[in-house]
Amino acid sequence: MADIEFIDGLNAKAPNQGAPEYVKAKLSIKREALIAFLQQRDGEWINAEIKESKGGKWYVAVDAWKPNSEKSGQSDRPAQRQERQAPADSGFADDGSDIPF
Repeated sequence: MADIEFIDGLNAKAPNQGAPEYVKAKLSIKREALIAFLQQRDGEWINAEIKESKGGKWYVAVDAWKPNSEKSGQSDRPAQRQERQAPADSGFADDGSDIPF
């Protein structure tokens, strides 16, 4: 297993007990620390994952996964969840209008 690279200045926590169901996590940003972290990185995108430690504490880590080009297009990453899309003739427009706010 590769070393975990934490994202400085970005913390994740479980939502409060009384939070609505659609709140999945709380993020706290320490602006100066996050800006310094981002300025040290190359590339346009930095992928991250919110994880839970064995002790139950949430944290944010860099997702450094890269596809294995030797397997002719197949990756060694577990299958990702497919987003469901309505058939084109269903009359349903997926414009985000089902968001409760």
